[in-house]
Amino acid sequence: MQVKIIGVTGGSGSGKSTVVRKIGEVCSDFAFIPQDNYYKSATFVNNENITAFNFDHPDAFDMELLEKHLITLKNGEAIDMPTYDFVHHRRAQAVIHVEPCKLVIVEGLMVLYETFIRDLLDLKLFIDTPADIRLIRRIQRDVAERGRTPDSVMKQYLEVVRPGHFNFIEPTKEYADIIIPEGGQNENALAVLIPFVQSITSDTNF
Repeated sequence: MQVKIIGVTGGSGSGKSTVVRKIGEVCSDFAFIPQDNYYKSATFVNNENITAFNFDHPDAFDMELLEKHLITLKNGEAIDMPTYDFVHHRRAQAVIHVEPCKLVIVEGLMVLYETFIRDLLDLKLFIDTPADIRLIRRIQRDVAERGRTPDSVMKQYLEVVRPGHFNFIEPTKEYADIIIPEGGQNENALAVLIPFVQSITSDTNF
């Protein structure tokens, strides 16, 4: 089985997941690999010392395990993907068994950062969304889903998220094959992207 891997990256709250969902609406079967599942444990972190661990730095991710799993999927073999507890900031005990598919989508902040990950990708997407929109989305998500307070989200954003974006994420835009302004809200870009995805995965059932 020939496996194609699409990498989707962009800043926190840029709309990466929406783009993945849009692709999924026209794709009958694909394996989804969120890079967030590969965060390293940081159990010492709480709302008060949220910046004690920089979740917006490449070192926060287990890149070697992600590479191993992508290679395994590309070779047509199944993986047991880790899961992450974002309330307690640690890798959870549960794993997700992922069967190989002809199309694999890996999505996350640092998907284009490491050369050894980029080299595995058949198509590289960068979701480019204004900082104010990304911040609002991040506050809404972290408060609703991750047990955070607005103050702790803002503190983390100013001290590590914003610097991390400009130091590690924004520079990877140069490696992208396609840049999509405002992600899944950009219907014109998606109208171009979807046929292109279909063309490079022509052996995938859509």
